[in-house]
Amino acid sequence: MSPERRPSRRPKKPKTKAESPARTRPSIQDVHDIVYFKRHRDDDASQSIPGRDFVQETCPISVRHKINVVLVAVAAAPPHRFAGGGYWEAMHGIMAGWYEVRIDGPKRHHYRLFCLLDYDALNSDAPLLTVICGLDKPFRTQLSGADYDRVLTLGAEYLSRNPRSIA
Repeated sequence: MSPERRPSRRPKKPKTKAESPARTRPSIQDVHDIVYFKRHRDDDASQSIPGRDFVQETCPISVRHKINVVLVAVAAAPPHRFAGGGYWEAMHGIMAGWYEVRIDGPKRHHYRLFCLLDYDALNSDAPLLTVICGLDKPFRTQLSGADYDRVLTLGAEYLSRNPRSIA
């Protein structure tokens, strides 16, 4: 009589060291679509895009890259669950309901991108992470009340139309 054989173990899958590259663009599985607020021709004849203009014209290349990476990561998280280590912050006080992308740039300069999460936009298949505008400031200074009023005014303009005016 031969001894009873033990069942063989399942072979282990070989470990792979394939790392996925850093995402720099939103994907189809993202919870939110990233869009930029585009001013309506009734409010601005040139139909400027304040958030995109800020990123392209004011921010250094390294800051632009970090902003893009943060926006893509937040859109995929989804935003209300994103733990971004200080790069994505919910705002308080008069700015409650707003979110801020916070990037520190070269020469101790701060760059802020102001965003709204929009769940009521018509003609959109997904909720929107909308970049409204951006501001920069020197190290250890505060933005003025007038700066925040301008952000709130642009946000009210964005929310005043549905379908939204986006780029």
